[in-house]
Amino acid sequence: MILSVETATRRGSVCLTRGNELMASTVGEDMGSHSNTLLRQISEVLEQGHTKLQDVDLFAAAIGPGSFTGLRIGLATIKGLAATLGKPSVGIPTLEAVARAGGASALTVALLPAGRGELFAQKFTVTTDGIVTALDNPGHIDPDTVRLKYGTEPNVHWCGEGAHAHRDEISLWAEQNGFSFNELRAANTESQTGWTLAPQEFQLAGHIAALAQVRLLRNETVDPNSLTALYVRPSDAELKYGVPNAISS
Repeated sequence: MILSVETATRRGSVCLTRGNELMASTVGEDMGSHSNTLLRQISEVLEQGHTKLQDVDLFAAAIGPGSFTGLRIGLATIKGLAATLGKPSVGIPTLEAVARAGGASALTVALLPAGRGELFAQKFTVTTDGIVTALDNPGHIDPDTVRLKYGTEPNVHWCGEGAHAHRDEISLWAEQNGFSFNELRAANTESQTGWTLAPQEFQLAGHIAALAQVRLLRNETVDPNSLTALYVRPSDAELKYGVPNAISS
């Protein structure tokens, strides 16, 4: 039984699974605060799944990149629950979950908004059975750098909230390079060529659970106290005042 939370994005989500079976899930509101809603959402999915917190075997959370405040809330909650119950935990990079949500692809570029018009970006390959492999490191870059870094590839599957926010720019880049551009209705790119845009997926916690299941089978779970955030970029406080991030808190 896996309880997974994703608080790196604005909406966030919570999911309860047993193996490959979805027990219950919920997606937050666009303008809601994770500090006000996360514990309530956890209670809701446990109730919907007819499960007690003590019955959860593994706790999983998105570790970033994403919202600094959201990540701290999600990680602190999962660390507290797992440590109290003496259960293992798993941290899943947010962009890895975004890539899995986009479906199978030989080359996926996952994008999330990073504020001020910039993006968190990373390149992956995703197999038909949901195995995600990173092809580069996550970056905090502007759209022009995204174009320079990934825009020469003839077959790219774009996915994530950041890709949808910059849909028109991506379409223009494809046109300028002579590539086709198609918005998909389902996350299935096996027969697609050219550039494709995956459907928007807000329920990322379910994909975090699936990726956590893989980590569990590989014996890659960790003590909850060792969970740390993957911020990618310094916080505003660090940039302005030199205040260090409490990454492990």
